[in-house]
Amino acid sequence: MSDGTEMLPRLEPTSSLTVETVLSVRHWNEHLFSFTCTRPPSFRFRSGEFVMLGLPGEKKPLLRAYSVASPSYAEELEFLSIKVQDGPLTSELQKIQPGDQMYLGRKPTGTLVADALIPGSRLFLLSTGTGLAPFLSIIRDPEIYDRFEQIVVVHSVRRVSDLAFHEELESKLAGDPLVEEEAKAQLHYLPTVTREPFHTSGRIDALIANGKLFEGVGGPHKFVPETDRIMMCGSMDMIRDLAALFEREGFTEGSNAQPGQYVIERAFVG
Repeated sequence: MSDGTEMLPRLEPTSSLTVETVLSVRHWNEHLFSFTCTRPPSFRFRSGEFVMLGLPGEKKPLLRAYSVASPSYAEELEFLSIKVQDGPLTSELQKIQPGDQMYLGRKPTGTLVADALIPGSRLFLLSTGTGLAPFLSIIRDPEIYDRFEQIVVVHSVRRVSDLAFHEELESKLAGDPLVEEEAKAQLHYLPTVTREPFHTSGRIDALIANGKLFEGVGGPHKFVPETDRIMMCGSMDMIRDLAALFEREGFTEGSNAQPGQYVIERAFVG
């Protein structure tokens, strides 16, 4: 937002919002970017939760929910966002630069957390587009590798350039100070592209049907309610279709109050 020639008005915190400083911005392509900001000392969250983020508006702050992409122990907060040219918030948010200020909600929440699942052996993290964000947090949390023997990240996008964090995931988080060894042994990453040539193509439901989703993963080439646990984040169509599939297979949806065998983030589904 700042271009070095004009001073932006300084933001003031409110009872529900803190004011944080942008630390870095990474533009993946013309439709996708990620950024980091400062983290208040009092800010606590569980890996997989979301929080309100925003910028000043004409009369009140422009806010929307963003999943935290950084792990719960990180010193700074990271987020992944699309760019919507006429979007009230993202049309401005995509212009942020290091040093700019932004609003951060004080109370993170959400159901894409390990506590909302009953124990199991395989954890499948199914995402489309920026729905990858909460799973970036979860797979860098050491606790998840104690809870599950295998963690499978599936990321479906339209174009190859939409595969945010592809190198980090392809390397199985090589160099991560806390989970490098665990991820090397337990983490599986399956990127798939639907509108450009790529070594894996097709939507997630197609990869389930043809068994591709289970290749390289120990255990049966199908979902098993007794042992498999599932988190979903991304397009409403994907969540609706797969939730119906899992219900037919005998899976029950979980929540913070009543853990189950699969969870979705209902705050984004509406």
